[in-house]
Amino acid sequence: MNTDHFVRPRRSGRLGLRLAAVALAGATVVSLAPAAVAAGAEAPAAGPSAGATADRHRPSVDLTPELRDIVELGASTAALGEARENGRRTWRDAEGVVDLDSRRPARADGRFRIGSVTKTFVSTVVLQLADEGRLRLDDPVERYLPGVVPNGGAITLRQLLNHTSGLFDYLEDPQFLFHDEASLRSFLARGRWVDYRPEQLVAVGVQHAPYFAPGQDWHYSNTNYILTGMIVKKVTGRTWQREVEQRIVKPLHLDDTSFPGSSPGIPGPHAHGYVKLPEGPADVTLINPTVGDAAGNGLSTTSDLNRFHEALFGGRLLSPARLAEMTAAVPAPAIGAHYGLGLIRYDLPCGEAWGHTGGIPGFNTVLLGARDGSQQFALSFNLLEGGETDQTGTTLEAFLLKAACGKDTPAPAAPAAKGAKGTDAGSPPKLLR
Repeated sequence: MNTDHFVRPRRSGRLGLRLAAVALAGATVVSLAPAAVAAGAEAPAAGPSAGATADRHRPSVDLTPELRDIVELGASTAALGEARENGRRTWRDAEGVVDLDSRRPARADGRFRIGSVTKTFVSTVVLQLADEGRLRLDDPVERYLPGVVPNGGAITLRQLLNHTSGLFDYLEDPQFLFHDEASLRSFLARGRWVDYRPEQLVAVGVQHAPYFAPGQDWHYSNTNYILTGMIVKKVTGRTWQREVEQRIVKPLHLDDTSFPGSSPGIPGPHAHGYVKLPEGPADVTLINPTVGDAAGNGLSTTSDLNRFHEALFGGRLLSPARLAEMTAAVPAPAIGAHYGLGLIRYDLPCGEAWGHTGGIPGFNTVLLGARDGSQQFALSFNLLEGGETDQTGTTLEAFLLKAACGKDTPAPAAPAAKGAKGTDAGSPPKLLR
């Protein structure tokens, strides 16, 4: 297997890097004129599912000032956001630039890499297959992929989906990390073009000792979802990408959502992603996304992601019983949250927020909303990897708390620096770990 480095730094304290770690491992410039879009006149989705929270009717808010801060204060070159309430778009905007050469304004309808938000799509397909009786969540991995995973008879599909399998995360193998300028340059020149097969990624993960015995703890591991994608193919005879497209993308008319396999480009309008080098930012927009596969291969827009979330929690994709299983979350202390089956639950001052974060070089994504399907918000920001500031976490936290809870929710104080050069500047906000 190629030993070029995937762009995941070893340090993990700052928010943007933690988002990337939770994204494929997970989930700022002078702003130009905003590209605000008026609220759409879209029809409401199907009625909310059971389990509605008491704060389901939060007031609409203008998030443009916080979006602008993400760009001006948060070391991002672009930021795109959209909010929805009760089936209608209430706000959408964009700040920053498409690229650092032309400096054209970023577009609110731009596409972006969604990283680990892909996991929520994949998990939804698995739960649909369970609804159809084609697999069972408590079946062992060995039943579907004999001989692929050591101790596969003791690891269930449910444990893959909620990260309690104990399997080592292949992205924590040294070949997928950069830890100095030379390895970053190697990634930019060669590593980002490598084409990986799912079996190769799993082989890297299982050559390491597991973190713990199955079901005994929680540890985010992308290996879990590479295996899940392989199981979907074994059960259906079709790739996980094909199943997601046929079962979710087409029925919901998510026309700007795709799962591109090995294609390195982003079709349609999009902002570029960058990493920091001594001579200036290096464009990392083009990358072979097979390194993420079912753990992080997707492309989408804020609008498509919000409509997916609305359909999922509005009961249009899963039976009530399966949605209840999906939201049966276990403690995930490493990210300051709880983790269900391809879903993260954050406990905020105003109640629960459900969704996922995502990150892949140059792109970070957040998709969150209410458990009853009445509210969603999506954010994509092009964090300049390696250029984060002490305010990066604070500005993102302010955006997300305001989006989820309303304008009166106080933002957390800025983190204190640890001091020594090269160390991380404070702990990241728990919401985004």
